[in-house]
Amino acid sequence: MITSVKNQKVKEWKKLHKKKYRDQYGLFLVEGYHLVEEVVNSDWEVKELIVQEETRMPVSYEGKKELVSEAVMKEITETETPQGIMAVVYKKEERVETGSRFLLLDTIQDPGNLGTLIRTADAAGFDAVLIGRGSADRFNDKVVRATQGSMFHDMKVIEVSLEDEIPLLKSRGVAVWGTALHGAGDYSELKRPQKVAILLGNEGNGVREELLGLSDDRVKIPIYGEAESLNVAVAGGILMFAVNQ
Repeated sequence: MITSVKNQKVKEWKKLHKKKYRDQYGLFLVEGYHLVEEVVNSDWEVKELIVQEETRMPVSYEGKKELVSEAVMKEITETETPQGIMAVVYKKEERVETGSRFLLLDTIQDPGNLGTLIRTADAAGFDAVLIGRGSADRFNDKVVRATQGSMFHDMKVIEVSLEDEIPLLKSRGVAVWGTALHGAGDYSELKRPQKVAILLGNEGNGVREELLGLSDDRVKIPIYGEAESLNVAVAGGILMFAVNQ
């Protein structure tokens, strides 16, 4: 059992909280009973489990396990009440060749929003979430937790250049709905395309104009009260379920 917080493995695990080292090592952390169960039962490759002494195993796992003390678990976790189990998982790159429902995210900064959007896209039956560069890292601890395991399901979650990806989608007959506050039509009045990509933008600035210029339609959600706008994750949820109706 690893009991020292100065152990070399402990130092390496802690580094995975930073994108620099996640990219360098090609690894990321998954924490908690539910998420560990999701990733172990998926097609993602788990390098090892980190298990605190006397912690129950949530799922059958025949791979490598590292037993650690409570002090070590507290050292490597970023949650206030750790459940005593973590997985070190290999990152993987995916591609999207087919599909009819896509979520495009332009510089979404908040990890909670990004994770919630991924989870909602999964619930709405979308084929892929394409994350534009400049967004929060999809392997960030908070993003992974907010997805509640959706990133380990069949839906693809990929980092892309939206400037390159949007023309490719359009060439395959996918209509792109760019969300905007001005010069946009009410989403409820637009015909639902058979293939559609919903483009959502930065929490403060919205979708960049150059990407809106590539969209087939500009859409908005009407505001009936005095709020200026909706949270991007809420807006995304409304639109993703609307195109399925």
